[in-house]
Amino acid sequence: MVQLTAKVSAKELANLAVSLIRKVGCEYGDVRFCSYRRQSLYARDRSLSNISDHVSSGFGVRVLLDGAWGFAASHNRTAAEVARIVALAVEISKGSRLTQKEPVRLVPVDKYCDRYVTPIAIDPFSVPVADKAELLLNINTQLLAYGEKGIKKAFSFLQFNHEDKVFASTEGSLIEQTIYRSYPGFGCTAIAGGDAQSRSYDRPPLNLGYEHINPTDLLSQVDRVAAEAIEKVAAPKLPPGICKSLILKPTNLFLTIHESVGHPTELDRVYGYESNFAGTSFATTDKLNKLQYAAPWVNFKCDRTQLGGRGTMGYDDEGVKSQDWYVVKDGILVDYLTDRETAYRLGRASSNGSACADSWSSVPMVRIPNLGLEPGPDGGSHTATLDEMIADTEDGILIDGIGSFSIDQQRRNFQFGGDAFWKVENGKVVGMLKDVTYHSMSTDFWNQIDAIGPVSERVQCGTNMCGKGEPMQVAQMTHACVPVRVRDIQIGGNS
Repeated sequence: MVQLTAKVSAKELANLAVSLIRKVGCEYGDVRFCSYRRQSLYARDRSLSNISDHVSSGFGVRVLLDGAWGFAASHNRTAAEVARIVALAVEISKGSRLTQKEPVRLVPVDKYCDRYVTPIAIDPFSVPVADKAELLLNINTQLLAYGEKGIKKAFSFLQFNHEDKVFASTEGSLIEQTIYRSYPGFGCTAIAGGDAQSRSYDRPPLNLGYEHINPTDLLSQVDRVAAEAIEKVAAPKLPPGICKSLILKPTNLFLTIHESVGHPTELDRVYGYESNFAGTSFATTDKLNKLQYAAPWVNFKCDRTQLGGRGTMGYDDEGVKSQDWYVVKDGILVDYLTDRETAYRLGRASSNGSACADSWSSVPMVRIPNLGLEPGPDGGSHTATLDEMIADTEDGILIDGIGSFSIDQQRRNFQFGGDAFWKVENGKVVGMLKDVTYHSMSTDFWNQIDAIGPVSERVQCGTNMCGKGEPMQVAQMTHACVPVRVRDIQIGGNS
């Protein structure tokens, strides 16, 4: 028996919590002991404008009693506090039951006793802050060297995350995970002719160590980024309301995947669990295995196991082992993103492991995992390299990077921008454009793809800041994808 006044490990406290939950007679319960460290450096022009190194640590207890959830959390990691928080979670579940229409039921999950650690070569927290700061200032200095040509502002950043988690449940699982994340980038702004335009470069946020920063690569991109910002500020705009073929690089396409495929297939959104804040989805369950979501040669696959993926881990926050599965296969909607609760409601035998929380004090919810566009097969009739797409396009726009976007509450009607745009005429790139946006309906857009890049052009782009829920939770995920060409898309230009 754990002494309530003794100093004990997270594993011992987790086992204590599970024992107490079982004694109460809950159908299910789990506990997560977590520690999150985030280090961020941001440089603006020739000075460091922000350096932070923040640690948050605590635990959360979740119980299911008589079909109702209860959750409580604390930063005080003692045996006495574990007992108090378990009792509080039980009382909250009793209150939840009074307003609940239907009891919550969960699909089964296997028992796991395991440890997962992100494979890294260099611990990012072992690298001196002075070295990191020097890299950022060197980048900005090189960007600002183009001041006479119009570059007036520069920024650069480094972000690192380290998560330690111990998960235990009444199913018998005891899982330890250590996750590392790294993310570098920079950008600049050119000013000329009464206009200002920016250009940026990011190495995609990935679950890797400091080896992902690659100073040589970052510094080698500076001249190109500055030159493109200078060209962009003097570039022409397009008139709104015209239709063109778009050639989208992975650096742009990943966000369109995220918003028009990822969020609509979160099953809790489909069922209306968060309609008050973020809306619902057009991809309702009556359309499963029926909806022509995309062209027959388009496939979207989730994969929590891919090396380096921002959403890669050994297990989700319900103890479900990481896996891969198709959401859209041969253009048809064939599955969703589920946790144990929504999987039961859908009639599935198991969850596909999409439950995550962003903190020890947050409740796990369905989050987009690594969701990518599968490359075109070698020799496929719709497979083409980026160069081949350009050579085969008479009148189009090549888009790189992300910009502003909007999408309606059911994820149907959207508008996306970008960071850089080039006009394509008669198979050649002929110059930059600026302030381009494209508009479409989600299913129309994905059905109008007529060319998909090969596996050799696959890039692991993604986001480190996806907000969902009330209170807001922030998650990270990779959307590995290849270039595509989309025919006859409406183009708008900001006036």
